[in-house]
Amino acid sequence: MRLLTLRDDDQLSLDEFPGDDIPTYTILSHTRGTDHKEVTFKDIIKGRGKDKAGYSKILFYGRQAAKDGLQYFWVDTCCIDKSSSAELQDATNSMFRWFQDAAKCYVYLSDVAVSSSIGRDLSSQRTWKPVFLRSRWFTRVWTLQELIAPKSVEFFSAEGELLGDKNSLFSVNETMSWAERRETKRKEDAVYSLLGLFDIHMPLIYGEGRKKAFIMLQKEINQTLKAECE
Repeated sequence: MRLLTLRDDDQLSLDEFPGDDIPTYTILSHTRGTDHKEVTFKDIIKGRGKDKAGYSKILFYGRQAAKDGLQYFWVDTCCIDKSSSAELQDATNSMFRWFQDAAKCYVYLSDVAVSSSIGRDLSSQRTWKPVFLRSRWFTRVWTLQELIAPKSVEFFSAEGELLGDKNSLFSVNETMSWAERRETKRKEDAVYSLLGLFDIHMPLIYGEGRKKAFIMLQKEINQTLKAECE
């Protein structure tokens, strides 16, 4: 697993931790912009990317982790070499566990602007929660496991204002609706994003379609249940 650190000069660096020898870390959940706006693994390796829109998001994240007394943090766009299909597959199968093991998960809501749209009165959820619940973050399939897996999930506005955590912000009915109307760029990801929820590891075959991917997932689930009953 690779983890980021933020130096005093706001430069990002990557450290790799093999096996289970992983320090305490925080993890970022966010909605990704277009590829040219997000800071990538190659950007970090080559010491570039400060001119990208996504860099400010990572700076906020690193600074917030430091405020919480944590040095290391994980961001999917930076910590996975997505040019390697083998690494991407391993990361997808490990994602739920990585979020589950994180000390904290920070959710950055780039489309919830507290200052411009609803004021800074955070004492009353009635003023900003409707905007919060309409965030694009709630429509993406990958963010479902990122909401469920971590013990601590904190939500921040575009300005970095802490809005609350998942225990204080959601009712039971809202919790039940988390899986509805979620979208993904690749059809198969609607299935692959569920692997961690069912504790399943399986190969990723992009191009086979959502239906075939679901059939494979169902097969893996049935085999796991059968093995548990023997």
